[in-house]
Amino acid sequence: METVTTIAAVHARVRAWHKEGLRVAFVPTMGNLHPGHVSLIEAARRHGERFVASIFVNPMQFGPNEDFAHYPRTPTQDERMLAEAGCNLMFMPDVAEIYPNGAERATRIDVPGLSRILCGEFRPGHFEGVATIVAKLFHIVEPDVAVFGEKDFQQLTVIRRMVADLCIPVQVIGAPTVRDADGLAMSSRNQYLTPQERALAPRIYEILTATAKRLQAGDNEFASMERAGCQALEAAGFKPDYFAVRQAVDLSAPKPDTSHLVVLTAARLGKARLIDNVQVRR
Repeated sequence: METVTTIAAVHARVRAWHKEGLRVAFVPTMGNLHPGHVSLIEAARRHGERFVASIFVNPMQFGPNEDFAHYPRTPTQDERMLAEAGCNLMFMPDVAEIYPNGAERATRIDVPGLSRILCGEFRPGHFEGVATIVAKLFHIVEPDVAVFGEKDFQQLTVIRRMVADLCIPVQVIGAPTVRDADGLAMSSRNQYLTPQERALAPRIYEILTATAKRLQAGDNEFASMERAGCQALEAAGFKPDYFAVRQAVDLSAPKPDTSHLVVLTAARLGKARLIDNVQVRR
């Protein structure tokens, strides 16, 4: 695996691969990798012949009271994990390479509607930062296909909309959420949990799954399920931002005949803000 830090180096390598007729798959990350990220690389390998991963903690997607400065950074470990997963090129730029005029003065991409609901309501500007950095990375890497985890389901939905609206020639693929044995979705922020909080955290998945079973059984009392989900999280010791049932295609309000649904939540536990979701087909 080759590691590069400049846009010019990425262009040179990827364009050489494309000249050879090779299909390039891309996985953007913020580093501090875990097996969930490795699963994205493995998914990318099924859709391409060369594989690029980026590691960049994007300041634009962090709010003023969020954890940008303290977000865990483990570049040596990340490089080893990517190499072992079969990655061909690791792009690890600094902030000045991506935002030469500073992130606060950079052109931004807004995906209206989708960016302001659910997590967007509680993290203003977050998805604007996500859409901007992903668009920039797509233009830098010029991949044929890009893989994102379904754990960040709203992020995946925002990116798909942006790609469609801006006619970006990249196929976006969602990869299934990777979970620990007790059901907790893998996340870099799980390390913020104390041992007691970590033991409690799988309740999120249990509550999501219970709601999914109601939906699969034909229950259409969506508002009732959302209230019950929030109450169950609060009773377990969480501080939920939201617990919602939505149409999976665009996160709009569900209808009785909606066949593909998703149950999503974001809840705070100690210092960690945990997100998760379960999809339902009926």
